[in-house]
Amino acid sequence: MVYIAAVAMINALGNSLDEIATNLVIGKTGLTPNNSWLLHDKQTYVGKVKREPPNIPEVYKEHNTRNNRLLFAALSQIISELEYTIKKYGNDRVAIIMGSSTSGIYEGELAISKYEQQGVLPENYSYQQQEMGDSGLFLANYLGTYGPCYTVSTACTSSARAIISGKRLIESGMVDAALVGGADTLCQLSLNGFASLEQISEKLCQPFAKERVGINIGEAAGLMLLTKEPAELALLGVGESSDAWHMSAPHPEGTPAQMAIKMALSEANIQPHQVGYINMHGTATALNDQMEAKAIHGVFGSDSPLCSSTKHLTGHTLGAAAITEAALAWLIITRSLTLPWQNFTHATIDGSLAKFNLLKEPMQLLKHPIILSNSFAFGGNNTSILLGKVQ
Repeated sequence: MVYIAAVAMINALGNSLDEIATNLVIGKTGLTPNNSWLLHDKQTYVGKVKREPPNIPEVYKEHNTRNNRLLFAALSQIISELEYTIKKYGNDRVAIIMGSSTSGIYEGELAISKYEQQGVLPENYSYQQQEMGDSGLFLANYLGTYGPCYTVSTACTSSARAIISGKRLIESGMVDAALVGGADTLCQLSLNGFASLEQISEKLCQPFAKERVGINIGEAAGLMLLTKEPAELALLGVGESSDAWHMSAPHPEGTPAQMAIKMALSEANIQPHQVGYINMHGTATALNDQMEAKAIHGVFGSDSPLCSSTKHLTGHTLGAAAITEAALAWLIITRSLTLPWQNFTHATIDGSLAKFNLLKEPMQLLKHPIILSNSFAFGGNNTSILLGKVQ
């Protein structure tokens, strides 16, 4: 069994676990209106971290990106647990696997802007900042670890695949512990890329609503320390599949997504009725919500476990979405929080969706302290993470 020894996160809901828990319970969104990220001054809502993350020590200046500063802020929340783990197992027996879809793209945008205006690059700019693998490398350098270290970039499942990779490295015996997670930062490339696909909402996103028109993008960092040392919660099972259907649209029937969910349940030796809550990918795009509803209905039926999405609270944090939502699931169970719900005060539930048990008001996680968290990505990359108390 692979256990969750410690969790850290920072996102639009807050800069600490306490702040995030408070805002999650009251359903306070971290999304704010903005007209500076999209071309032509178009408005959208973004999930920006409210307080500036700490600076990275000067000795690691080649890693100085907002992505890594967000990770550095999250790292400070669990540094004592990490130091204990490294001392116990050795710095060559701890893996670091991160997920990201932006890395230092934001710094690259700033550098290009200055070069166009002044003909020189910023003094603090380093091309290494844009390397997709830089997040994992920064943490390994800072912590002084020499175990397996890499960064996964599979769009919106990036940090889920980091979690899955860390679990498997421990189970294989290659390492004794794994620091997994990821970070993504707001940047013009991501926002305008989604806008070009007509998937950005000008208003607050509305998962599973008839009026839904697209996503709101957020930024976040999250970390999870995995070990074989017994803890309150375990990573019970994981699942993955590939649609092989379309570059940016999911399989319309959701059958490959069902495969990922079933794989996680099978690995955990858990029956569908034992799941207490499902954190859905729930992007508020027309095709994703439709597909995921079919997938949930196909596995669990219309009387599914309680389900909702949290992307109207944090924004879609892309490469950091899976670790953000797995960390929220961990927080819900360990602190006995009420489950997040979909607010339809100013929207209408899409009655054409396949039937499932959508949460429309705050409720406690009653019978089963087990949560399934889904993440789906471009290219038809599907992942399901099942975590909870060992039965």
